[in-house]
Amino acid sequence: MNKPVRSGPGGSGQEVAPGRLAGLVSSSAMFAALLAAAALVATLVGSAVTMQPPSIGVDEPSFVIRYGIPVVRTLLDISVVATVGFALLAKFLGFDRPDRTEPVMVPVRRWAVWTSWVWTVSALLAIVLLAAEIESGVPSPAQVWSFIGNIPAGKGLLISAGAGLLSVWICRVSLRQGERVPAELRAGIALLGLLPLPLTGHASNWYWHDFTMMSMELHVVGSSAWAGGLGAVILLLWRRPALLAVALPRFSKLATICVILVGVTGVFNGLVELALSPVADLPESLWQTRYGVLVLAKAVLMVVVAALAAHVRFKLLPKIKAGRKAAVALWCGWELIVLSLAFGVAVVLTRTSVVPF
Repeated sequence: MNKPVRSGPGGSGQEVAPGRLAGLVSSSAMFAALLAAAALVATLVGSAVTMQPPSIGVDEPSFVIRYGIPVVRTLLDISVVATVGFALLAKFLGFDRPDRTEPVMVPVRRWAVWTSWVWTVSALLAIVLLAAEIESGVPSPAQVWSFIGNIPAGKGLLISAGAGLLSVWICRVSLRQGERVPAELRAGIALLGLLPLPLTGHASNWYWHDFTMMSMELHVVGSSAWAGGLGAVILLLWRRPALLAVALPRFSKLATICVILVGVTGVFNGLVELALSPVADLPESLWQTRYGVLVLAKAVLMVVVAALAAHVRFKLLPKIKAGRKAAVALWCGWELIVLSLAFGVAVVLTRTSVVPF
């Protein structure tokens, strides 16, 4: 294992003394795997807890379909969020010191190609699994195409897969052209791949359909920019204090907007869905329905994340700007873990209706 070294005079951005992300691991790759595992565990646990009992006379989906759909959707979300974060990292670092930033960005552009591929394959696989859920078995190509043509979820996932392929091509071009391929273009394509994803969840109440769809789009974009940007900055720069001191304050400005946007749209989406449900009235529907319990769980996670983000913003960021030591790996590491759990719960939420336990 490579031994980290301290940065030289002038803040060259070399690695510094070892530490642990969230106090758990000292490897960025291992921590990225831990984040993915946290999201998948939250998805599987949430799916199991909110699973509806079998209906008499109705064919139940197989184990692979029942759990494969949320798992693939989680992988889709993770890969798109990572692609967004990789593109935003270039903006956070800036372009005036390529001698310092290119050693970071060269591998990042290569990783963006792979996350774009995972995003594309996950979207296509999700189409097949959702079609299989409707057909109660392995679907034929004609049935898959019928699903795409007749169900909004199919169209949304196909558009997202197309955006993923476009991202693959753009990111491959950036391997040769570097930052001559604008970071804004790479980030914009990734965000374009996010916009159809709210179509892949359960139907929202039609009384407020236009408002809820717009709110969901903003929620998805805000949460992805927040999680993707934070993940890229921390996992790639936590051992490079000179670069971290440049990127983290720039990310913090975006994160502040995202926190407010995600909070407002999340509360609006959840309350509208529960308030207009005929199953139960508020506030009882928060703990008497599967959807309500998930809303509560996600709300608790987001409050924890907001508290962690506020600590980083007001306590640690001034130290980082001043070039002093700060426990950024510990606090931001836990912020990323809780965000991953929230993403897992959000995936389950998109497949859960307002039905009582």
